[in-house]
Amino acid sequence: MADVLGLYNYWVVIVLMMTGFYIVVARDNLIKKIIGLSIFQTSVFLLFITVGKVEGGTAPILAEGFDVYSNPLPGVLILTAIVVGVATTAVALGLVVRINEEYGTIEEGEIHVQDVEA
Repeated sequence: MADVLGLYNYWVVIVLMMTGFYIVVARDNLIKKIIGLSIFQTSVFLLFITVGKVEGGTAPILAEGFDVYSNPLPGVLILTAIVVGVATTAVALGLVVRINEEYGTIEEGEIHVQDVEA
């Protein structure tokens, strides 16, 4: 039982990932889909940060008395991914605004009906 609780970070990642995935699949509202994608993306960030941390590790700066170092690459990749994620979310929201101007709705089903009728 202690081993399962020791994997707390992974359980949080799984819950967030499945929550985001469910929102993307189950909702027709485009804004809710973007929020679901953001939640899913955040879970991936947490997964990479969790994997990148070494217990007892320190920053990779050579000094006396330190034998275990953490890899800085996951943190750097996550910072880049956060910037790309914010930009992608901004573009997606801009597209939703344009879709709303064109169709008068942001519900996926109603947009599909309007496309079939046209």
